[in-house]
Amino acid sequence: MAEHDEDLKQQNEAANEEAENKTQASNENEEVQSQDSEDNQNENNEEQSESNEQVDEKDQEIEQLKKEVDEKEDQFLRLRAEFENYKRRIQKENETLKKYQSQQVLTDILPTLDNLERALQIEGSDESFQSLKKGVQMVYDSLGKALEENGMEVIETTGHEFDPNVHQAVMQDDNSEYDSGIVTAELQKGYKLKERVLRAAMVKVNQ
Repeated sequence: MAEHDEDLKQQNEAANEEAENKTQASNENEEVQSQDSEDNQNENNEEQSESNEQVDEKDQEIEQLKKEVDEKEDQFLRLRAEFENYKRRIQKENETLKKYQSQQVLTDILPTLDNLERALQIEGSDESFQSLKKGVQMVYDSLGKALEENGMEVIETTGHEFDPNVHQAVMQDDNSEYDSGIVTAELQKGYKLKERVLRAAMVKVNQ
């Protein structure tokens, strides 16, 4: 009987030891699994962190590229505006040059025109003089027409208000027929080429 109890005791101890070993193994296995899970989580966190850093870097690169594109676009728009202004300026200068290209020639002709006018003011009665004067008149009329066709025009004077832009006052007058500041007489003709004054008219102005 004592031997039987001893066997049972040994069997119970063996069973308990086996159970403890299984429990310990199970706990160790859980610890390993927990450690693996923690390692995996850390690894995933590191990968996610690296991925986020890469995304941030890409975003920064994209922003930098956008900034550079905006700068280049702004430079292009400025250059295009400058080029358009340059084209308009050149076109305007060419138009002005073409418009007034005959200015110097017409200015040089004015003394000849003055001499013809003076010649026509001379009085004479004999037939040869009248014939000569008629010829001078024809030359004067022909020259005046040619100058007019090239854009030259006579500045209006007598009876018009004095304009310092086109008139040169060389004398004052006291004429009751005119208001103050009105041109009463023309002493020398003035001429314009379109809007540009070739020579101001010399005039007498009423006080």
